[in-house]
Amino acid sequence: MAAFLSACAAPGLHADTLLDEDFQDGNIAGWSTTGTVYANAYYGNYSMGLRGANASASYTLSTTGYVNVNIALDISAYSLENGDRCIAEVSNDGGNSWVNAITLENGQDNSALYTASSVAIDADNKSQLVIRYRNAVNRHNDYCYGDNILVTGDLDSGGGSSSSSSSSSSGGSNDDYYDELTGSGSVSRSSLSYSTLMTGSDPGSRVDLSAYGVPQNAAHPEHALAGTLSLSGEATGGSFSEVVDTYNYTGSGDNTRKHLPEFEFQFIQTGSHIFPLERGSIASAHPDWEYVLTPGRVWQETSDNGYSRAAIPFALQQRNANCMHNGVMTFLFKEDGSTSKVAYQISSETCLYFKADWWGLLSATYTPESIANQSQLIQDYQAEIAARMPTKPLSDLNTDYPGTDPSAFAAPNSTDASHVSTAGFIYGGVHYRGDCVTRYGNYPYCDSMVVPSYSTAKSFFAGVAMMRLEKLYPGVRNTSVASHVPACSSNGNWSDVTLNNLLDMATGNYGSTTYMSDEGAAHTDGLFLADSHSNKISYSCSQYTRKATPGSQWVYHTSDTYIAGTHMNDYLQDQQGSSADIFADTIVADLWAPLDVSPTGQYTRRSYDSVEQPFAGWGLMWLPDDLAKIASFVGIDDGEINGQEMLSSTQLDAALQRNSTDTGTVPLTDYRYNNGFWAHNVAGNLSGCSGNQWIPFLSGFGGITVVLLPNDSVYYYFSDNDTYYWLEAVQEAHQIQSACQ
Repeated sequence: MAAFLSACAAPGLHADTLLDEDFQDGNIAGWSTTGTVYANAYYGNYSMGLRGANASASYTLSTTGYVNVNIALDISAYSLENGDRCIAEVSNDGGNSWVNAITLENGQDNSALYTASSVAIDADNKSQLVIRYRNAVNRHNDYCYGDNILVTGDLDSGGGSSSSSSSSSSGGSNDDYYDELTGSGSVSRSSLSYSTLMTGSDPGSRVDLSAYGVPQNAAHPEHALAGTLSLSGEATGGSFSEVVDTYNYTGSGDNTRKHLPEFEFQFIQTGSHIFPLERGSIASAHPDWEYVLTPGRVWQETSDNGYSRAAIPFALQQRNANCMHNGVMTFLFKEDGSTSKVAYQISSETCLYFKADWWGLLSATYTPESIANQSQLIQDYQAEIAARMPTKPLSDLNTDYPGTDPSAFAAPNSTDASHVSTAGFIYGGVHYRGDCVTRYGNYPYCDSMVVPSYSTAKSFFAGVAMMRLEKLYPGVRNTSVASHVPACSSNGNWSDVTLNNLLDMATGNYGSTTYMSDEGAAHTDGLFLADSHSNKISYSCSQYTRKATPGSQWVYHTSDTYIAGTHMNDYLQDQQGSSADIFADTIVADLWAPLDVSPTGQYTRRSYDSVEQPFAGWGLMWLPDDLAKIASFVGIDDGEINGQEMLSSTQLDAALQRNSTDTGTVPLTDYRYNNGFWAHNVAGNLSGCSGNQWIPFLSGFGGITVVLLPNDSVYYYFSDNDTYYWLEAVQEAHQIQSACQ
């Protein structure tokens, strides 16, 4: 398997094997060891065993003359206690610094092999690459095992292509055939032609977004890009057409909201793909918008006079908020830095209160550059793409499961289709996904389209973070707010409120029990519009007075989830040190990274001050594949990764209404809310089911829904028309496999 992964990492290249060690000869010669290290036999399989404290084994090799070097290895553990660790790590400087490949802890010590298929380190042309296994244990009978080490690489031709040289300054001719395009390049183009991109006038015109997509007969690109793309005239150029403006942001005159922020970013090409070096929401000096950049494509058309053509998906995200406006840029380039103007268009969004089109044709410069660790960045990107869940169009449901009506999953209801950014259904390990609809045709890069979380973050961030902490540190859910949030300890309203109360929206501190009255009040601007953590937490702790016993009354407050995130961050720092971060260390490092969530999905909104407090209750973003993986992890895989339980099963069962002793709070008749997750009783609506049928789901502002069905499937849609309807999809999923409880 390791050899297969390495060989597939860069299509068109044939990797050489630099090290292949599975210890089946019972020999550990060549390894430098300390402590007790031996060849271990277990049911016919040999590995390298490390026993007791201070045991270590390292192997040094040279990768000089090789690029695209990939390191894969296995590690297992046995008989670990709390605090014990088995560590596999790699150094590219002879052991002066180390990059972690895998660390196993108590609970991962059942002798099962854990695999790192591609260690995230620049291993190209290194004179001393060191692979090391070591024990960080305190007893003689604690064991770690190393196995199946495979290092591969490609001979460095010195040609300087973007995939074969980390020091290329201008890319050179493109000899990288990753995801090779095999068309002739003969493309009939009526929009965004060569002459338009070279000599057209800003703003140009809106076009069907298929003009930004890879055409059917596209040829593989002749040029390779690595460097900085900069636009000119963003503050005044382009055009704008308003569709919805609930809060009267813009008028008939010019406005900063009608223009792009300054654009100057680095990109790298590999084969027919191009990707940005910065992901997530990128802060800028623009008062309204921040960029989100995602991977795009590069190709060749014969009518482009020898230039290659690139398309870069991007989004504008409202500063300090969660709305997402998706667009695409396209331009022509050569490896010597020659470039056309850049055309851009935004014609869709996931945003209830502000909808608009932007389009333009701006002057640009492309500066070829040497990018540090370029080959490793390419390798990481290719691994990201390879790790995506298998995807099929929703229409294939009828083929795979005859009699299924795919339209039941395409939109919340027939009148809402134009407001749906995308929808999908995950079942049997396949991500069935609908089109990404815009006002001007389908979005051509649905895999790279960014969707916002809004309050689904209350479940997949705040709720899941608590479950992870509860797994690591049992009892954290019952700790008091006042003991971990100093801003809430100055009055008596929080001394008897627990983290669990916060996540159940039942603190007893509120203004009104009328449904969503507190959440919809004008004073919530004190939370949502404040830049600093001190202002956000001050509002959250002081806005409401005590009205009921904690745990007895549900009242929805995003401010409560903001307190919960602050609480968990402080608790984690007590356990792991002052630099610990509840999102980076508990959500991303422990969960999202092992799930292969993309760099885009590993982002959260934070306060703009030096505290950088993660919001917890809103502010995540995802690519569709990210959501599919995270929802599957929670709803289908029961919080397990590679068979390892990562969340408190008791608290996950409670959130998913599988624990009759902890059902949460009651917002409305036939609804429950527990650990940040909603549930709705659909009794009487599923044929063949009897009794109550509680279906857990996540809900986000404007019309975002993720349903975690008990038949090991997930349904989701991202819309922005205030529509919350999913029963038809649940009924259709029930026909594929029973969802009866």
